[in-house]
Amino acid sequence: MPVHHFTLIVEGIDLQAEPTIDALFEAGCDDATVGRVDGVQYIDFDREAESLGEAIISATRDVEKVDGAAVLHPSAEV
Repeated sequence: MPVHHFTLIVEGIDLQAEPTIDALFEAGCDDATVGRVDGVQYIDFDREAESLGEAIISATRDVEKVDGAAVLHPSAEV
């Protein structure tokens, strides 16, 4: 299965907080790295899936399992 690289822009809770990082990991985001640039929070993923669309959908579902996290939009990396 191919690995897809993409970024989700996320609002809500502080993604840098240790409890949030733990919650994301437990929600299935063990293939992700969190960050923030100019106040915009993001999560970079390297997710296995049949298609990029399936990867983005599954990652969005996993992120939104965490209370207070909301995905604004994805951005596929080139």
